[in-house]
Amino acid sequence: MGQTLTGLLTSVRAIAGRPGTQTRARPGDGPDPGLLAALRHCGDHLAALAASGPLTDARRTRLIASIGALTTACSTPGADAFDALLRTGQQALDSGGDAGARLALALADEATALRARSKGAWRLRGNALDALGRSEEAITAYERHLALQQNTAASRDVERRIATLRAAGDRIDEALALVGNGEEARDGKEDRGGGGGGAAGAGAVRLSRRLPAAEARAAFTELVRLRTTERGAADPAVRRLAALYAEHRRLSDRDLMADPLLGGAEPIGVPGLRRFLADRTVCLVADTPHTAEQEQRPGSSLAALIEGYDLVVRCDAVRHAAPTARTDLHAVTLRGDSPWKGPRWDRRATARLVFGDPLPHWRLALRSRLVPGAQDRIGDATLRRPLHDPALLAEAAAADGPASTAYTVLRLLDFLGTAARVDLIGFEGPAALPPREREWIGARTGTTDDTAVRITLR
Repeated sequence: MGQTLTGLLTSVRAIAGRPGTQTRARPGDGPDPGLLAALRHCGDHLAALAASGPLTDARRTRLIASIGALTTACSTPGADAFDALLRTGQQALDSGGDAGARLALALADEATALRARSKGAWRLRGNALDALGRSEEAITAYERHLALQQNTAASRDVERRIATLRAAGDRIDEALALVGNGEEARDGKEDRGGGGGGAAGAGAVRLSRRLPAAEARAAFTELVRLRTTERGAADPAVRRLAALYAEHRRLSDRDLMADPLLGGAEPIGVPGLRRFLADRTVCLVADTPHTAEQEQRPGSSLAALIEGYDLVVRCDAVRHAAPTARTDLHAVTLRGDSPWKGPRWDRRATARLVFGDPLPHWRLALRSRLVPGAQDRIGDATLRRPLHDPALLAEAAAADGPASTAYTVLRLLDFLGTAARVDLIGFEGPAALPPREREWIGARTGTTDDTAVRITLR
């Protein structure tokens, strides 16, 4: 194998040149400059393998054979070496280690430059970036692959991987928001004199979803350690931070799996909901006979008004609106004694949020009342109690009873702050909210139209 490796390296250098060789113009039927650049990367890798001693790893042996096939294709006039390039990239990835992943990424870069619409090239690039822990870049490459992939069944594993990488990044974003909220509260209550104390220790941890995976795991571990030392393991925010850390580690170890009891819906958390709402206009429509009648009337100005929004939100059991009335986000609060029972949520919605506590009974209600295919996304446990969750609004329970679903949704949308506009339609008369909730809305009302049908929050 040593002589074979040396001979192959000699052949690669003869065709592609040595490191630092300037890419030359394609002569006649000679190899494309991109293929020559790919061969030079292979030559560098072969040289490193030769210097590492005898080869006993079958995966590296297969990689060397694949490089040999690529070299042959590049030296054969009229041969199409692109498939050989992709196979070599995959063998480099399969050989394991950062060196193999870096070679795979270099070959994928050349492949995407040669054929920008090759779904195989973009998938190889995503896999290589993923192996190197560069998750955000991997997501971009995977999405390019999906945009070119016509076979839906063949793309499911890529879709699951994207969901996993995003979910892991979302846990980091939520942890940073949790720590940031905690620092603000601590600064306001304890550090008015300006001495940061121990809180500055946790705030100094360098954590970001854009960090390579290994660095992100180490930074997340250090953040949990510092915050636990500062506030103690019994602190609610620390418990939530530890749960986020555990979820992040689990996602780092294996892909998300669809919950068969969620009817095929994709769970979304706080960051996912932020993205869902980002830069969209939102209207929350009251379920009253008058609003429903106007919405169904052909040529109705109210129907045209509602249709003009990017997202239409409806709450709880929608009794008056037509079953086919557009619902982009459906929110429902589980009320009464738990475990909650009731009719299944069969109204079609792009996303559904279910508010309730405690967690075990919330899960039971979710799994027993969701209808397969009735929603594409379902809010996860981080969104089940936004008013009282320490990671979100962290408010104490009101003495006058639980909040209405409409109010809970409005507070959540206001907290997330990514929607371009939030309007209430039809919340007058019988649909008026309780006094405490009306007071909050009144303090944030930007405009009210002449008919008082629409209230715009600022």
